[in-house]
Amino acid sequence: MSEAKDKAGNKGFQKEKKIIATKETVIITDTDQYLFGQGNHYGIYKKLGAHPCVYQDMEGTFFGVWAPNAESVHVIGDFNDWNEEAHPMKRLGSGGIYQVFIPDVQQGNLYKYLIRTRGGRKLYKADPYASHAQLRPDTASVVYDLEFFNWSDKAYMERLTKKNHQKEPLAIYECHVGSWMRHPNGNEGFYNYREFAHRIVEYLKELKFTHVELMGIAEHPFDGSWGYQVTGYYAPTSRYGTPEDFQYLIDHLHKHQIGVILDWVPAHFPRDAHGLSDFDGQALYEHPDSRMGEHPDWGTKIFNYGKTEVRNFLIANAIYWIKEFHIDGLRVDAVASMLYLDYGKKDGQWLSNIYGGNKNLDAIEFFKHLNSVVATNFPGVMMIAEESTAWPLVTGKPQDGGLGFTFKWNMGWMHDFCEYMKLDPIFRKNNHHAMTFSMSYNNTENYILPLSHDEVVHLKCSMVNKMPGYKVDKYANLRLGYAYMFGHSGKKLLFMGQEFGQEREWSEERELDWFLLQEELNRGMKLFVGNLLDLYQKYPCLYEIDNSWAGFEWMNADDGDRSIYSFIRKSESGKNSLLFILNMTPIERTDFRVGVASKNKHKLLLNSDEVCFGGNGSALEEIMLPEKISCNHKDYSIAFTLPAYTALVFQF
Repeated sequence: MSEAKDKAGNKGFQKEKKIIATKETVIITDTDQYLFGQGNHYGIYKKLGAHPCVYQDMEGTFFGVWAPNAESVHVIGDFNDWNEEAHPMKRLGSGGIYQVFIPDVQQGNLYKYLIRTRGGRKLYKADPYASHAQLRPDTASVVYDLEFFNWSDKAYMERLTKKNHQKEPLAIYECHVGSWMRHPNGNEGFYNYREFAHRIVEYLKELKFTHVELMGIAEHPFDGSWGYQVTGYYAPTSRYGTPEDFQYLIDHLHKHQIGVILDWVPAHFPRDAHGLSDFDGQALYEHPDSRMGEHPDWGTKIFNYGKTEVRNFLIANAIYWIKEFHIDGLRVDAVASMLYLDYGKKDGQWLSNIYGGNKNLDAIEFFKHLNSVVATNFPGVMMIAEESTAWPLVTGKPQDGGLGFTFKWNMGWMHDFCEYMKLDPIFRKNNHHAMTFSMSYNNTENYILPLSHDEVVHLKCSMVNKMPGYKVDKYANLRLGYAYMFGHSGKKLLFMGQEFGQEREWSEERELDWFLLQEELNRGMKLFVGNLLDLYQKYPCLYEIDNSWAGFEWMNADDGDRSIYSFIRKSESGKNSLLFILNMTPIERTDFRVGVASKNKHKLLLNSDEVCFGGNGSALEEIMLPEKISCNHKDYSIAFTLPAYTALVFQF
């Protein structure tokens, strides 16, 4: 338990704000308890937690907590000098919910729940439903009312409900707020949410990303977990300010037509004493059997997806971020670890399901329930699965046996891409299939192509340092790789720093190496990515048909000896198709010829070898007229000298 006063992360409280909630909105009724017990109370966060209100003409706060195995529960805080007997909570029924109204408690007050177990232990727990928390290392919850922010994104949110993300551009910038950029003054060098809002909007608009994906927003005690070991599922981390500051960040991004995706972690939670682990003296949120309730590799607890109240906690949490913070989507972390009972476990460390298999039937039903609720009630909001196996129908409809996600990260594509691009060019011809294989299964899901933070940590090297050759070759290779990525079917995701060729691995302990933008190659890389993003948004052929062969055609997928790939992307209208040609070796091809799908003129839109991008400046004609010479099973073709390590994009 911490009795420390609020720190920098909790600045900005306005305790003089008028309390407008009434007792009817926060008192827990029999109906609330019943729905929670059934797992269907999607607004339970408005009842459990701490809610300032007026009750019997007194201003104060209602507290509610679920602790069915407790002997008793008390609220302790700075308002009662952490007196363990001052404010006992009343048990409302057999479901194990406790509630109490405490006069004069207001926004900014610190509190915890003192839970006495039936075995006589005292547990000092943070509120699982708290909307704010102390700045680590302190662990108390903070009374906070979310109702006062004046949103200005009504038009944006109305448009969101009408979006069909499958047929629109989706270019995501994955970002860790605390290490994107820092300043030397105050709060450990962190920009707060409001400062960050203005800096990131300017940057994303310059590059033309459509969305930002924020890592590690839910409260977590350890910076090194990057936000993937959560103790406060309903609390935006206080490292960067208050919940209202976070609302401002999202509102400001929406004002500039940039969507916001949050990383969300329903797969596991840490063992920290103030968190969910053994919450009321017994396994409550986690499965009681360690073979079902613990990740041996991660040292974390696994949610008990078979318990209705736990499913309700998680589904209501997803809805909370959507309703109270206006997010555009959730990227669900570690989905595979939830679907497979034996994920990361050896024999004897897991239990099979009732049919003797390794599928987690409760987790499957949880996903179907969650994604159905979101799709029905919040059209336009994306649910994105980080799922690393070949589990079928991740983005299929639940009524058809699918899990109901909007998109799935294409981890197979990512792995093949990175392994191929790391190869010395002399070995690429023997691995040519690595860059074509992903199209053989592309129509099975709605995919996002991710080059995420996981690919640039733990000695995996940064993206540019994965590339072979001298420094100039590395940058040429990375430009090639990005061109292939933006031409390939599927939505796009880059992790921060990859857009300008960050050379060191990412670390949460420091900002990106912005000084690299003084270097010609890095400025060129950023300019090239900006050009790719501009093309991506301008040409519907790059995003309208992402999961069908109707939108993609190989011109030549078999030129392995020369390590050259050529393909076209098509729009629904058939207009303004794009031809991509990629030379993956340092050898100039003076005799290059490629078949084309049209006898119309081909206009060169992008050449990765231009000097402004850091290339050699190889000159190519801007307009090429196809000749009636058969090539690649096409009647027409174009011929020119194809520069080394070069990606070309033609419009026809």
